[in-house]
Amino acid sequence: MPIPSKLLKLARPRWLALLVIGLCVGYAIIVLTRVPSWGLPFLALAWVGLAAVFHWGAPASSLTYSPRRWPWALLPIALWGLYLYLAESFGIVDLSAVFFHLQAGMADHGGVSRIGAASFYTLAMIALLASFTWLIRHDHRWRRSEPLLAIVLLVSNPLLYGVGQRGAAIVTKPGAWLERQYVEPILLESPRNPPNLLLLYLESIERTYADRERFGDAYADLDAIGEHGLVYEGIRQVDNTGWTMAGMIASQCGTPLMPAGLLHDRQFSPLEKVVPGVDCLGDLLSEQGYQLTYMGGASVNFAGKGLFYEGHGFDTVLGREELQPLLDDPEYVNNWGLYDDSLFDFSLEELRRLNAGDGPWGLVNLTIAGHAPHGYPAQACLDRQGEFDGTDILYSVECSAWLARDFLERADAEGLLDNTVVVVASDHLTMRVSAWEQLILGERDNTFILLGPGIPQGRVSREAAMMDAFPTILEAMGFTIDWHRAGLGVSLLSDEPTLLEEHGKDFFNARMREEIVLQERLWEGLTPPRQESEPEPEPQEQVVETPEDAIGEEPAAVQ
Repeated sequence: MPIPSKLLKLARPRWLALLVIGLCVGYAIIVLTRVPSWGLPFLALAWVGLAAVFHWGAPASSLTYSPRRWPWALLPIALWGLYLYLAESFGIVDLSAVFFHLQAGMADHGGVSRIGAASFYTLAMIALLASFTWLIRHDHRWRRSEPLLAIVLLVSNPLLYGVGQRGAAIVTKPGAWLERQYVEPILLESPRNPPNLLLLYLESIERTYADRERFGDAYADLDAIGEHGLVYEGIRQVDNTGWTMAGMIASQCGTPLMPAGLLHDRQFSPLEKVVPGVDCLGDLLSEQGYQLTYMGGASVNFAGKGLFYEGHGFDTVLGREELQPLLDDPEYVNNWGLYDDSLFDFSLEELRRLNAGDGPWGLVNLTIAGHAPHGYPAQACLDRQGEFDGTDILYSVECSAWLARDFLERADAEGLLDNTVVVVASDHLTMRVSAWEQLILGERDNTFILLGPGIPQGRVSREAAMMDAFPTILEAMGFTIDWHRAGLGVSLLSDEPTLLEEHGKDFFNARMREEIVLQERLWEGLTPPRQESEPEPEPQEQVVETPEDAIGEEPAAVQ
C-alpha cells in the first residue's frame, strides 16, 4: 500500500525538526506556566502552523543554506533545558541546594527514580539541538536573528541570574545586616531538672496539608498529635532552608544554610565540616551533659548529615549503613534506605537505651515516607491503607503522619517520654508532587508542634521561619537565653517579634542574596582568612653608636 504524499512530506527533515522544536517549546510553556499538560499537542501544532505560514526552514531565497554554521544559541538552549529539568523535578529551583550538595557529597543518593527522567531529558535535548541547528542552517532569517535569541535566552535564564547575583555579592561584599542580627546562642540559665528532647523531622510533611478541603484527612494524625500540645501556624520557608540539611540547620542553628562553594578557591572540594563557625543545638546540649543520638533511614554520607551531627556534639549517628544490617530482612529497603516503620522500631530501642542511662538525652529522627515525588510508604501503611498507586503523595503523607503518631503513642505507653519535650516538624516544604497545583494555590507553611511538660495546649499564628524553631526549642526545654534569641531566630514562646514580622520575608531573602558576611561566619575555619593589605612599615630612626655607647659586648656570632 503506497504511503500518501502528505505523510511523506511530514517525514522530511524540515517538518521533523519543526515538530521537535514545537514539542519542546510547548513543554517549556507548560512547565513555566499553569497551562495543563494536555495542552502540549495544541501548543506544538500552533508552532507548526506558524512555521507553515512563514515558511520556516524553506524560505523563498535560494541563498539560504549554510552547512558549517553552528548556532550561538546551542549553549543557552542547553542551559534552559537544565533549568526546566530542575523545575519539573523539584518545583522550585534552588541554586544553593545544588552548590551545597555538590560540595557536601552526593554519595548514596536515593533519587534513582529520576534517572529515567534525566535520560529522557538528555535525548530530548539532543533532538532539540539537532533540530535547531538544522533550522539555522536552512533559513537565513533565523540565522540573522539567532545571536539576539542567544542573548535573550542567557539573560532570562534564572540559573544564570542567581549565579551572577551571588558572584556580585562576593565581589562587592555589600552590607552586613544579617550578621548584625545574629545573636550568639548562649544558655544563661539551665533548668534544675533538664528535660529530654525528642525531635522528629517528618520529610516534606508541611502543615499546608492540614487543609482538609484540598487534601482530605491526609494530615489528620498530626492534627491529633497537635491537640495535646502547641501548634504553630505561619512557619514560612525563607531562602536557603528548602532542602533537608538546610531545614535541619535552620531549626538547630538558627540560620539559613548558605553554602561555602562560592566563597573561596576550594569551590567544590569535599567538606570536612558543616557550618563549623556557629554553635548549634547539639553543641549547647552536649555542654549540658546530654547524650545525643541522630537516626535516619537514609545514608549519613549523603549531603553531609554525618559531618554535621558528628561535628556538633552528637555521640551517636546512625543511618542506612549502620541500621540496614540489623533488619530482620535486610532487603526491606527503598532507594534511600530504611522504611519508616523499621526506623521507628529502631528509634524505640534507642529510646529504651537512652532512658536506661544517666543524665538527660536527645534523639533527632528523620523520616523518609513523604519524600518527593511520590513518597515511600512503609509496609505497615500498605497493610493499613490498602494498595498504593505509586504516585499519590497524599497516601504517603497519611502514612508518615500515622507512623509518627503510632511511634509517639508506643513510646509514651512505655513511659519513655516522661520529662521529655517532643518536637514534631517538617524539615522543609515539599518539592514537586502529585498535589503540587493544589499546594501552590496559597501561602504554605511548615509543621511545627511542641509537646511536653509546661508547654500549653493550643494554636498560635506567627509570621516566622524555621530558624525561629531553634530558640523556641531551647526555651521550651526551660533554658534561659539572651533576649529570647539565638542565631537569627526569636523564640515563639516570647512576645518578641521575629525578623519576618519586623521586616518581611522578601526583605530577608533580599539581604541573603546581597550579603556574605554571615555566610563567612558559618564556614569560619574552612575559608581562608581575608587578604588584608599589609601596612607599610614605619621608617625606623637610624641609630649611630658612638664609642661612649660601647659597654664591652662581644660581637654576635653569625647564625
